[in-house]
Amino acid sequence: MNAAPADQIRLLDLQAIDSRLDQLAHRRRSLPEHAEIDKATADHGALKSLVVAAEAQLGDTTRELTKADQDVEQVRSRSARNQQRLDSGAITSPKDLENLQHEVGSLAKRQSDLEDVVLEIMERMESAQTRVTELGARLEHATVTLAEAEARRDAAFAEIDADAEKVWRDREAVAVVIPADLIKLYTRLRDQQGGVGAARLYQRRCEGCRVEFAVSDLNAIKAEPKDAVVRCDNCGRILVRTAESGV
Repeated sequence: MNAAPADQIRLLDLQAIDSRLDQLAHRRRSLPEHAEIDKATADHGALKSLVVAAEAQLGDTTRELTKADQDVEQVRSRSARNQQRLDSGAITSPKDLENLQHEVGSLAKRQSDLEDVVLEIMERMESAQTRVTELGARLEHATVTLAEAEARRDAAFAEIDADAEKVWRDREAVAVVIPADLIKLYTRLRDQQGGVGAARLYQRRCEGCRVEFAVSDLNAIKAEPKDAVVRCDNCGRILVRTAESGV
């Protein structure tokens, strides 16, 4: 392939621009906020699950307390009715009176036991409520932390994207004057060679792979026409000759 020396030198400008774009893309992918967001998202998800579980436990305990209160009320009401019957003097049969008194005593014991159960459930409910409140506060903090990390990431994205947009405009201005076949070769080599498709020959060295050429190799390069597109024998990149190449 042949190309005007000026167009080949423009490849170096294009390569510098593309390297800058690669750097910006790498910076975009490697922002520390990505790791922060990943951690904050994981923390937020774990806390949300804990809050859901704690609220479910609180709900179960609340329903358990309601049922226990109802049981106490039923026993209390029955005991009150029995006591009224005793106090009324309507029961004259000694056996019936004894049975009723025994039931009143049993109900009192049952009520006491149920009230103990109510107290135990209330303690558990208070503990469950405390946990819901604590986890809710932690979840709220995690939400803020995640939002702040996302805001920092988005601000960094905006800055990087603005820089990239300017660099892309510079690239278009350079690429438009380079022959299409030379651009095609450069692009293919850039894809194959880790982002570097063209390198300068500088003081007997390929700046793409850093290999220093022997005198015989330099003489062979020097013998090539000025418009010949020379490739590095080691890395295959386009080797751009300049005034500092020594050939």
